[in-house]
Amino acid sequence: MMTAEQVLATQKANVETLLGLTAKAFEGVEKIVELNMSASKAALAETSENAKALLSVKDAQELLALQSSLLQPLAEKTAVYSRHLYEIATGTTSEFTKAIESQASEAQQKFTGIIESAAKNAPAGSEAAVAVMKSAVAAANNALESVQKAVKQATDVAEANFTAMANTATASAKPSAKKR
Repeated sequence: MMTAEQVLATQKANVETLLGLTAKAFEGVEKIVELNMSASKAALAETSENAKALLSVKDAQELLALQSSLLQPLAEKTAVYSRHLYEIATGTTSEFTKAIESQASEAQQKFTGIIESAAKNAPAGSEAAVAVMKSAVAAANNALESVQKAVKQATDVAEANFTAMANTATASAKPSAKKR
């Protein structure tokens, strides 16, 4: 059984974790807002420059050349923006994942301790039931570890796919911009 002090300490730790995660979430939002503000400022400045360039066009060939020259930087900037946004999201998610894994590990250790304590204090003749309970806890722990490994692998694959997609998009924009 947990004492009142242990319950209070656990609740305090949970509140501190929640407040820490809330702060991390706000940091992530702040970074996204900063990214969007800088992207918006850059887009506004580029739009102004592009409008001036369009107004100075004298013929159709010059217009086509101008359009071509605008495509490649746009694709590259979009890829850079997407990468930066992805980095913010994965960084914030990583903080949440660490906190959740820590909490899960701590809860798992406490639960295992409770099971061990119950096993020590179990009445005579209940060894089979205790063994079944320990086996179930071990199986649950193994399943949890497997899920955590699978999530980590899926995250790594998603990150690799995102990077490959961004690189492919940037690379494919270069030849198409040169053709025009």
